[in-house]
Amino acid sequence: MSTAKTNLLLVLTAAIWGFAFAAQREGAQYVGAFSFNAARFSLGALSLLPVMAVLSSRTTTPFRTPNPRLTLAWGAAAGLVLFSASTLQQVGIETTTAGKASFITGLYIVLVPVLGLALGHRTNARTWTGVVLAVAGLWLLSFVPGFSLVAGDGLVLIGAFFWAIHILVIDRANLDVDPLPLSAVQFGTTAALSAIAAVATEARPFAGLGDAVVPVLYAGLISVGIAYTLQVVAQQWAKPAHAALILSLETVFGAVGGALVLGERMTARGYAGSLLILAGIMVSQLPRRVSQAWPLQPESRDDARSSSPRT
Repeated sequence: MSTAKTNLLLVLTAAIWGFAFAAQREGAQYVGAFSFNAARFSLGALSLLPVMAVLSSRTTTPFRTPNPRLTLAWGAAAGLVLFSASTLQQVGIETTTAGKASFITGLYIVLVPVLGLALGHRTNARTWTGVVLAVAGLWLLSFVPGFSLVAGDGLVLIGAFFWAIHILVIDRANLDVDPLPLSAVQFGTTAALSAIAAVATEARPFAGLGDAVVPVLYAGLISVGIAYTLQVVAQQWAKPAHAALILSLETVFGAVGGALVLGERMTARGYAGSLLILAGIMVSQLPRRVSQAWPLQPESRDDARSSSPRT
């Protein structure tokens, strides 16, 4: 695949993911967080099944020998973390804007190498520079006088830590199992946990899904199913660092979606904070020598998939 087509697929993936924040914000007006996520991830899991069937029928498919036990174990572990991250994000987005939620969630890209230190991973000056920029941007975007964090933003921020943990879990799981079966299991696990939580905690679980059908369909089929497939296809030919840079545009598209779809507006301070967070994300993903890594060149599938910034 050509560099231009690869970049286009990655940008399209980032745009779909970014506009999903507007869909989640819209859906939160009609249905509880657990019910929304149960429906969303059920659709996401089901949408991957035909993709898996098609890829499995091809002799060139890079799937390893199936190991159902490992796939179920890693899928359940990843699904538990994904359930925590998506719940915090969906509850938080009920009281914050789609634009702010997208930038705060994007911090997971900066947090991954930081949390990786606990696992013995090395980091570098670019990462720490990105952390400083991102923290400064978060303060401008979300903290009010008195150094208190807006409630919804705080939940989304905690969710960003879980998104970072999720990336580390997926990174390790990819050593043992294939990404599409793994994702189908983790999405199914997240859907099941969300459904149980909805029945246990919500007064009228699933009652508003009829009114939220468009946001649910977008978040489930398009954001999870289609965008994930596009990501897998594009990253067969993309260097991980540059794929991460392009996919980090998700935060920008989240703000654009909030403005176009929901009519959201930020203050000058908010825009400044958003730009600092985006700068921090991009700086943390810059390769050592840009001249050696640009433009995108073909790379092994396993390297590209295991370094995927989001699964």
